[in-house]
Amino acid sequence: MLVSGGLDSAVTLAAACAEFGAARVGAITFDYGQRHRVELGAAARVASAAGIDPSRHVTLRMDLRSIGGSALTADIDVPKDRPGVLGAGGHEVPITYVPARNLIFLSCAAALAETIGADRIDIGANAVDYSGYPDCREPFLRAFEAAANAGTKAGAEDGRTLRVHAPLLHLSKVEIIRLGARLGVDFVLTTSCYDPRVEGGRAQACGHCDSCVIRARAFAAAGVADPTEYQPGVRPWIDAGAGGFAGGSRGA
Repeated sequence: MLVSGGLDSAVTLAAACAEFGAARVGAITFDYGQRHRVELGAAARVASAAGIDPSRHVTLRMDLRSIGGSALTADIDVPKDRPGVLGAGGHEVPITYVPARNLIFLSCAAALAETIGADRIDIGANAVDYSGYPDCREPFLRAFEAAANAGTKAGAEDGRTLRVHAPLLHLSKVEIIRLGARLGVDFVLTTSCYDPRVEGGRAQACGHCDSCVIRARAFAAAGVADPTEYQPGVRPWIDAGAGGFAGGSRGA
């Protein structure tokens, strides 16, 4: 199970634990030089709260900053208040896309799965309310699954079939939040912001990046209290008069 510390992976982890029991679920988290490193602490908290034994939670370190090409791994500004971000399934791939990230992560997860004898990798990929990432789409996941089974000893010689399971793939963010609430996910443990600020050891969300906007809108639409701590003077809000969503600065 890929655990990032974000909302989607927390709900996916809760679903896996409900299906198999926490004792049968392992977790892998990636420290890849990301700007939003606060997610590493969130991943540890989410996994612990789900009942994952620390011995079954691997943190793999790699330096994707040496590749760059993304606002999350290079000195590029994170886009804020980007027009059209709430258009589900938009075609524009934003600069927060990390080149081949899920391809790399799933490859590492497949290696771990082969080593420990697991036959399924769960990932919180979502192709509905997402930021346009090509590695969060069904064709990619199915293609990777085929490649993993052709390119590993487990699949090619031992007859073990590895499946990539993405239970949230076709759910809206509202549906994901409601599912998480039913599964008892403590959303306060999660983080979504691409450009957070840390004050006193606490991560504060910017409220304006794509991830913050999508998250805040979904919590409001789901009728679930948003536990996100935003930076002072900033919080997204619903513009009821316009029937849409707006982000900006307001009194905290």
